[in-house]
Amino acid sequence: MGGCRRRGVFNFGDATFHGSMGGQHLNAPIVGIAAAPGGGGYWEVASDGGVFNFGDATFHGSMGGQHLNAPIVGIAAAPGGGGATGRSPPTGVFAFGGAPFYGSMGGKHLNAPVVGITAVASGGYLEVASDGASSPSAAPRSTARWAANT
Repeated sequence: MGGCRRRGVFNFGDATFHGSMGGQHLNAPIVGIAAAPGGGGYWEVASDGGVFNFGDATFHGSMGGQHLNAPIVGIAAAPGGGGATGRSPPTGVFAFGGAPFYGSMGGKHLNAPVVGITAVASGGYLEVASDGASSPSAAPRSTARWAANT
């Protein structure tokens, strides 16, 4: 991207730029982005739990300014986008908006730390550890999720 002056979010293909926190003072770095349902916006999440919404992505809350036992590592949005859930060990998952809690690997022995999360189309989410192991949490409806390292 030599010579590009825009900071933060870089769009490719049919993805549309809706803004970013690039160039803004942040308490912690942005570590993830997730598209809102329909692609008309997205959420960015910072390692301190701050969530920033752009376009038609609705703000459902965040852990910004709250004590976390470990930094956030990612964010994922499911088709419904009716809420947000955060992940921080050993406490596990934080739910916001209409996002119900479905479980997490927080507080459980793992061979490697959780490094990411993704939502599944049918609802629920998968957490993935740095050794490639994953853990499903089934859900009857779609939600947005964010995860922290364990």
